[in-house]
Formats: sequence, C-alpha cells, structure tokens
Amino acid sequence: MTKIYTGKGDEGYTELGDSTVIHKNHPRVAAYGTIDELSSFLGLALSHLPAGSMASDLRWIQRKLFRIGVLLAQAQRPKGAAMLTAADIGKLEELIDQTGAELPPLTEFILPGGVPGAAHLHCARTVCRRAERAVAGLEKEESQPNNLALVFLNRLSDYLFCAARLINCQTGGGEEIVKAD
Repeated sequence: MTKIYTGKGDEGYTELGDSTVIHKNHPRVAAYGTIDELSSFLGLALSHLPAGSMASDLRWIQRKLFRIGVLLAQAQRPKGAAMLTAADIGKLEELIDQTGAELPPLTEFILPGGVPGAAHLHCARTVCRRAERAVAGLEKEESQPNNLALVFLNRLSDYLFCAARLINCQTGGGEEIVKAD
C-alpha cells in the first residue's frame, strides 16, 4: 500500500506541480486551495440536489475548476496551457441565462438559505467570490495573467446564485426577503 503522507509539508512548505517549493501561506496555495474548496462545496451541493437537477452542469463546472487548480498549482504556466476558453465562458453565460429565465424577477435582497441543496449552492457562491479575489490577487502579480479565470469565476458566482434560487423555487424552499434599512 502506498502511503498518502510524505512528511514534506511538516515544516510549512509545499511542492507545486512543477517541483517549485513554496510556503503553504503563499497566495498561490491560497488560490488553488480555495478553488479546491469551491469544488468540494459543489460536490456537497450535488449530494443534496434532486436527481438530474443541474448535476451535469455542476460536474462540468467541477472539471473546469480542477483544470484551473492544476494550472494554479504551478509556478510557471506551461506554454500553450489555457485555463479556460472563450467557449467555456459562453457556456456558463448560457447556463446563467437559462437558469435566470426560469426565475421570478428579484427586486429585493434575499437571505442565503432554503432547502439544503440551495443553501449549499449559496455557500459555494461565497467561496467562489473568495476564489475570485484570491486568483485576482495572484494574477495581478503574474507577467501573463489568464483573465478568463477571473471572468469564469465572476460568472460562476452569478450562476450559483441563480441555481440556488431555482432549486428553492422548484422545491418550495422559498426565499426570505431582507430589507436593507
């Protein structure tokens, strides 16, 4: 049996995919760690959603997040390696439009929550916003940033908001309105 632990991280350092050694509190580790956390929240949401309910879309998103994480886990981006394509952004925008078309107009703020699947999607949305901030901070330091990752994460948080609302609407979970006064 192969051991999963190596002990290499015991001193607070980690090795990236390209063998670069960096401290575990490096912004790069925070960025790909938050992407991993986001994907895990999507998996959790999936376990609480009705069968077939947007599952293939969420799995597609998880695969895109995995690709982003893999590339963020390298100090030097491999030549020709694109985290995402414009077509990926387009597909996510189509998902937002399709989901939004099924929703009643939103004229006030809502509190995150509802049925468990929707509540987990709301949690994923907030982790997505944190991932976006982490990647934005990291990309600011890169000589050749891939802004599509930022666009994807920005659109993804919008999609997750709409998806959470849709699940609540479909299941009778309801939305709790909150006044900003």
